[in-house]
Amino acid sequence: MRKIIHVDMDAFYAQVEMRDNPNLKNVPLVLAKDPRLTNGHGVVATANYLARELGIHSAMSANEAKKLAPHAIFLTPNFAKYQKVSQQVHDIFQHYTDMIEPIAFDEAYLDVTNNKLDIVNEVNLARRLQDEIWQQLALTCSLGISYNKFIAKLASEYNKPVGTVIIHPNDAIEFLQQLPIEDFRGVGKKTLLSMYQEKIYTGADLYHKQLGWLTNKFGRLGYELYQHVRGIDERPVMWQRERKSIGKELTFTLAITSQQRANDVLNQLVTKLVYLLKQYEKHGRTIVMKIRYHDFETVTKRVTKPDFYKLDETIILAEVLILFNELGGLKKPIRLLGITFTNLAPISFENINLPLFD
Repeated sequence: MRKIIHVDMDAFYAQVEMRDNPNLKNVPLVLAKDPRLTNGHGVVATANYLARELGIHSAMSANEAKKLAPHAIFLTPNFAKYQKVSQQVHDIFQHYTDMIEPIAFDEAYLDVTNNKLDIVNEVNLARRLQDEIWQQLALTCSLGISYNKFIAKLASEYNKPVGTVIIHPNDAIEFLQQLPIEDFRGVGKKTLLSMYQEKIYTGADLYHKQLGWLTNKFGRLGYELYQHVRGIDERPVMWQRERKSIGKELTFTLAITSQQRANDVLNQLVTKLVYLLKQYEKHGRTIVMKIRYHDFETVTKRVTKPDFYKLDETIILAEVLILFNELGGLKKPIRLLGITFTNLAPISFENINLPLFD
């Protein structure tokens, strides 16, 4: 009986900016380059809840966001600031447990089964954690509490913002059956269409499908869905794992058709990826670029160096842009972009060139 908390900071980038500038609190705020100053270029990193109510979401083009909210405030994201604040949040996590799995700047899994404060009631611990983040950093978060990672993440999304939701094992099946099928991990836009064709609209519809049918129809994903809808997820909080790769990708409702928008997205992905590499104290020798086009054609390309890449966003972005162009770039509208680092090693390990022939 594990006790796992999924912490999801509420509209993190926007919340940090509103905290630092109270004049932004009561206006739709979009974290993106102002498209009125960039000839319509730019991609939304996130938006506050007032802007989200108008239909704005991350990975949307800034120009589309401007059409939905012409009076919104556009602010260029300051990822260095968000990384610093994220570290402050993680420092607070350390008061409670060492078993922390960071997912991004704004979310992490915590295993508090055996926590540092010996708090038996996980709800009391979660509320104390939530209060400490607020008292120290003036930031809110939503917490999902359950016995596995899959349900804890769903719970954190269930009552945002400033929510605290616990799902006990006895309540898991009922909770999962009432969810829309798109809330299940792995059900993307393409799979969703297949689900609808099979009249699977909710967790309850999924629950009544046989394992053989699901695996025949959806392969490995079918097996995972069969497990998840029954509340089964054996993945531990990976706080000391030896990662083989670290990557980030974004899928777009509105396909990318301009080089400037592609550049903006790639820059955003590189920034997040460098952050994760630093969090895990890793560097790598291989970069993998992935592009999925609007017709679902998916292409990948990798480049491997003899030495480890320096964790410098400018250097990595230059390499990524080369890979992007070698893959064909904008030969067709793009639905997904992804970047992954492999051949990882701890940052403490470096190549040493010995002067053997001096």
